[in-house]
Amino acid sequence: MRKIIIAIDGFSACGKSTTAKEAAKALGYRYIDSGAMYRAVTYYFLEHHVALANPKEVAKALSEIKITFNINAKGVSETFLNASNVEKKIRKMRISENVSQVSAIKEVRVAMVDQQRKLGKERGIVMDGRDIGTVVFPDAELKIFLTADILVRAFRRQQELLEKNEMVEFDAIVANLKKRDEIDSTRAESPLVKASEAIEIDTTNVTIDEQVDELLRLTFSSMLTSSKN
Repeated sequence: MRKIIIAIDGFSACGKSTTAKEAAKALGYRYIDSGAMYRAVTYYFLEHHVALANPKEVAKALSEIKITFNINAKGVSETFLNASNVEKKIRKMRISENVSQVSAIKEVRVAMVDQQRKLGKERGIVMDGRDIGTVVFPDAELKIFLTADILVRAFRRQQELLEKNEMVEFDAIVANLKKRDEIDSTRAESPLVKASEAIEIDTTNVTIDEQVDELLRLTFSSMLTSSKN
């Protein structure tokens, strides 16, 4: 069957990345974590003290950034920034606290969207983020929008951080998620919105395995429809 593009959008800590990774593995598709790309840019900006309000500094920094994804020995995709593995560094809380502000910058989004579209030229990909179905791949054959209760999302994020030996207070995580939701949903450039044709899935009481199963079911249905057309 003809390979398709699967676009998964939604709020933080709804299970987007994990679901996308597992589905891509089952389908033999490439997984692209667009959020990791913005996190990598944020990491670079923080490390190089780039003034977000200075267009010249932002443009210069973006010209020096190259983001790639490599599969490690365990079959897991990792993020590389200028040939350096930054997967663990970009998952820190300090990146989470700044990534929405960086992502809201028009020049950053234009640069990342350009890279993302190039990665998807051959199709057969699963990409998750905030604007994949609305901006990056508006013609994607399958669009999913994930949501969940914010307290459940905060608990999931806290567990992720604990697994990386980073202890963050629960209330601080809730506050961070609320702030990110607000910035992501109201920014002028590519805001987080549900595409009109996207299928919404509330993951509050849904396990990752159930999310993956549902995504695979929807994928095969879309592949059949796409093949007929």
